[in-house]
Amino acid sequence: MKKILFLMLAASLSQAVCAQAPKRRAQAEAQARRSPSAAVTTRSQIAFPVQPRMEEDVVWRRDIYREINLMDDANSGLYYPAEPQKDKVNLFTYIFKLMLRRALTAYDYTMDGNEDFSDSAAVKPLRLLDNYRIHYTRTDRGVHIDDSDIPSREVKAYYVKETSYFDQRSATFHTKVQALCPIMEREDDFGDGVQRYPLFWVRYDDLAPFLARQTVVASSLNDASEVTADDYFTLRLYKGKIYKTNNLLGKTLAQYCTNDTAMAREQKRIEAELAAFENQLWGDHAATDSLSRTARKTKADGKTPKLSRNRRAERLAGRRATVKSREAKSESSSGGQGSARVTVRRQRH
Repeated sequence: MKKILFLMLAASLSQAVCAQAPKRRAQAEAQARRSPSAAVTTRSQIAFPVQPRMEEDVVWRRDIYREINLMDDANSGLYYPAEPQKDKVNLFTYIFKLMLRRALTAYDYTMDGNEDFSDSAAVKPLRLLDNYRIHYTRTDRGVHIDDSDIPSREVKAYYVKETSYFDQRSATFHTKVQALCPIMEREDDFGDGVQRYPLFWVRYDDLAPFLARQTVVASSLNDASEVTADDYFTLRLYKGKIYKTNNLLGKTLAQYCTNDTAMAREQKRIEAELAAFENQLWGDHAATDSLSRTARKTKADGKTPKLSRNRRAERLAGRRATVKSREAKSESSSGGQGSARVTVRRQRH
């Protein structure tokens, strides 16, 4: 009797386990899809390597903020296609969909323009959609947005934060992209003009594994010249103007430059400082001896060096001595061939 009861109990338990297995499996799969950590696995990060992370204890670094205009030819690859076409999307559509799937965390754009990557500054997708009046519908699976409702056509610029630094461990100089901020341009309600709305910041290290799988057209003259979006930013194929640097006062260039001419001059000065630091990182490449310095200075001035009288006399004397030695050698060589031949003609009798 006990054996029969034991067998019945074991059978009921096995049926309960078998019934719960599909339900638990479905719950685990749903949780895995919602988990941001499962978006990019370790294998994916190894398969798509990105630029190395910057160490915090570098001996020199400088943060630069640039604005890249997607209407420029050099940056148009990030804007194309303006609306999704089959499997092709532009950079903003790609970032926007990653954010909605919670595979990528976006952070608020503050009024001072600085980035804050703390958990309290994380963007809530629904609040972002409501603030910028992006149409969406609620479904059983969450929020659904049609591709035509994504404002990818209105995002025409980006803020890019770069960091130029010297790595003392490898003794190398690098310039690394740290963060991206899409800028949406939209006409106001009264039609008076176009308003610019920086939407959010995304950390580039979080975005890079996804960009390694996204391609962009690197040239408008060759549609086959495709590179990964990560290579596009790592190789700095984009073109952008400096609008801000990290300074103690926290001011942008527009706040202390009085006009456009002064701003252009300040931008060139900052670019020249970065180039000079990189070029002079290993010291002055100019020769250190006095003759090389004199020749370099003379070449820069565009003048022919004047010889002193003593130097001129020494050169003339040297030339005369050379000519005399050559004449003496020619005479000795001609004398060494012997006397002239004398021919005697005999007469016949």
